[in-house]
Amino acid sequence: MKFKVTRDWLKSFFVMIIAVIVMGMCVSLLVMCDMGTDPCSAMNYGISHKLGMSFGNYQLLSNFVLLILVIIFEKKLIGTGTFGNMILVGYSADFFTWIWKEVCHVQEQLNLSTRIAILIPALILFILAAAIYMQSGHGTAPYDAVSFLISDKIEKHSGKNMFRIVRIVYDLAATCIVVITGGEVGVITILMVILLGPTVDLLGRLIKTRRAVEKQAL
Repeated sequence: MKFKVTRDWLKSFFVMIIAVIVMGMCVSLLVMCDMGTDPCSAMNYGISHKLGMSFGNYQLLSNFVLLILVIIFEKKLIGTGTFGNMILVGYSADFFTWIWKEVCHVQEQLNLSTRIAILIPALILFILAAAIYMQSGHGTAPYDAVSFLISDKIEKHSGKNMFRIVRIVYDLAATCIVVITGGEVGVITILMVILLGPTVDLLGRLIKTRRAVEKQAL
């Protein structure tokens, strides 16, 4: 993991940190809505409940296992964002869940209109925050890195960018694990499967275009 601390690096680093904390907050809101969450979180919530562990602890443990695979096959995908996501998303979700329940005293069962009012902005914010963190240039969490790893290998052999399709299939596989482990699959889980990959890919293209324009301007 090589990097040079510059003003731009610090700026993108803090943006990445804020993005992963926002992701954790959104996960807690999506869980509160009881309509499912992103495939990775849904999978980890289901398994953590079966094992009697907190979501944050299991999220960290499972990411360490996947981290070994990423180190073996593609070290360049590891960065400060890898550890930021591994640590902050799960524990931020636990923290905000505590805030909603113990400080804000949000009731357990919310009516449908309230759930939808929370769900829509939380879903949009999560997808945007996830895309920003993945394209921050600080590496990605092991779960996300695997989809980039597979996509890069396919692109090297075929010359085609297949990230959107790879990510959709990858998240769909995680959703199947959720079903097998007895976790909760909801409308949000399905929307994440469909929307997350294309959004990350689109934002990545926009960022690359912007960087290319900035280099030409210099």
